[in-house]
Parts: sequence; C-alpha cells; structure tokens
Amino acid sequence: MTTPALSQPPDPKAPETIEQAQRDMRLSYAAGAVGIFVSGTVWLVAALVNLYVSPQQAIWTLLIGGALIHPLSLLVYKVLGMNQQHHPQNPLAKLAMEGTVWMLMCIPLAYVLSFQRTEWFFQGMLLIIGGRYLTFATLYGMRLYWLLGAVLGIAANVLFVLQANAFVSALAGSLTEICFGFVIYRRR
Repeated sequence: MTTPALSQPPDPKAPETIEQAQRDMRLSYAAGAVGIFVSGTVWLVAALVNLYVSPQQAIWTLLIGGALIHPLSLLVYKVLGMNQQHHPQNPLAKLAMEGTVWMLMCIPLAYVLSFQRTEWFFQGMLLIIGGRYLTFATLYGMRLYWLLGAVLGIAANVLFVLQANAFVSALAGSLTEICFGFVIYRRR
C-alpha cells in the first residue's frame, strides 16, 4: 500500500510569469554580467598563454579555465555581497542548464578543429559561446544578449576569413566579453 505524496502549498514568492522569472534571474546573477566578465578574463589568460607559452597550452587554458567560470563567478558574487541563488521554482533555471549542456556537447567539435589549425579552436569556441548567449536573451529578458551572440559569431567568421592567428582570436573573445560584461552589469 502506498501513501499519497504530500503536496506542498504554493510558494507565494515563486515567479508566476516569464517576466518575473527573468527578473529573478537578473537579480540573482547580476544579469549574467559577472559570468561574462569572468569568461572574458579566462579568454584573456588564454590569449596571454598563447603569446608567451604556446597555442596548444592556450587551448588547454581556455578548456580548464572555462570549466572554472561558474565557480569563480560564484566566488565573485560572494565577494561583492551579491545574491547568487534564483528561486527554486524558477522555470528558467532549466534553460540555463540546457544551454550549458548544449555548449559542453559542442566543445569537442572546436577541439577537433584545433588538430587542423590551432586558431580554429578559438574561432569555433567563439561561435559556440555566441550561440549560447542567444539563449540568455530569454533567460534574463535582455535583448542585448542577441547583440553579444551576434558580435561573437560575426567575429568568429571575420577572424576565420582573415586567417587570424590564435592570439588575435582569443583576444577578440576576451575583449568582446569583458566589454559586454561591463555594459550588461550597468544595464541590469
């Protein structure tokens, strides 16, 4: 004999509309600005590793540093005294996770590109993260993310056509993200 599941009373603070869910995400994560800034910093470190060590080490720097973006962002939130927890019933949390999984599934494609030309890894990653940022427009309710995604995608294509090296490609990703991180933080 099974017992019926006890139902929880509805939480009056739970987001009820898409706009409320987006506002909750913006307030909880500074509209994603901290993560963008941390990511841009990781790209900058990868560019410097490329310049002073080797392009192959720069690839590993971006891969390992990329895995640390979320925990480093959480640390920055704590240092700045910011909330870093969305409401547990926020339906947009699933979109954030789905976008992350999609990005992780694409990274091996960029890595395989590096077997042909090292700079293609960075250009491929620009396309991948640019595509992921497009979903942030829905996640945070900010159309500025469409522009960020488009700028990264266009940059990747221009860098490819110009046959830009790995340093320039990584630096382009860094500068784009750092600039947008500041702009989004101010507009949140």
